[in-house]
Amino acid sequence: MKDRGIWRGIVIALFLTFMIVPFLATVLFSISVRWDRTIFPEGLTLEWWERVTSRSAFETTLTNSLIVSLVTMFALALLVTPTAYWAHIRVPRGKPFIEFLTIIPFGIPGVVLALALIRFYSEVPLPLINTPNILVAACMVIALPFMYRPVANALDAVDIHTLTEAAQSLGAGWRQTLWRVILPNIMPGVIGGCLLVFSTVFAEFTLTNLLVGARFKTFPIYLVEFTRFDGRQASALAVISFVIAWLTSLLIIWIAGRGGRPAESLGAR
Repeated sequence: MKDRGIWRGIVIALFLTFMIVPFLATVLFSISVRWDRTIFPEGLTLEWWERVTSRSAFETTLTNSLIVSLVTMFALALLVTPTAYWAHIRVPRGKPFIEFLTIIPFGIPGVVLALALIRFYSEVPLPLINTPNILVAACMVIALPFMYRPVANALDAVDIHTLTEAAQSLGAGWRQTLWRVILPNIMPGVIGGCLLVFSTVFAEFTLTNLLVGARFKTFPIYLVEFTRFDGRQASALAVISFVIAWLTSLLIIWIAGRGGRPAESLGAR
């Protein structure tokens, strides 16, 4: 048992080192005056951070990325959660088909999906091409597995049939049962799916570049533009992107936690 604990500590330490060292190196490179001739940076400065954040495009692209990420996250949560619950309750035999549909996005390259959407909607009289609407729709497709799987796992871990029957025996309708009984019990899965969707969409570059491009610049496009001429400014943007995604994730968890407590108490009643 003692040896097992030692090996477990070693594995955890190696994993943390593998995850933290690249981030710390990126932070250090973003504040270095020069770091290409010696093993350590030749001076420290915040000049690169000031340059990238002082541009008007910084705030614009950051706002655009947050809007697309949050809209996609909420849209998938509203779409997937009731659908997964309905499939578990009403059509359990259809679950393999739904799971198959959620696997398909993993096999579709972003370039193929973008070109297919452009080709299809260019023939349809709808104002979607070259707008953020088609970007959100495309992001919902690629992020669908990241929302469905945590929600489905949370539903499998809870006896939803007993909870549903108990709620209906007390006079609750389907909407009330889902919102006040089922949702509080699967909230960890919903939160996990929201975080995965947000992080995936916030860092999406291929779809954004092909579907909207310079007409609706997002933060990844802004970052890639700097990689072409200054890696230090690009490193600063990469660190900012990580910190923003981390803070937003904490905010989502905090909001969901505050909203889940009263709902859980209502479901318990």
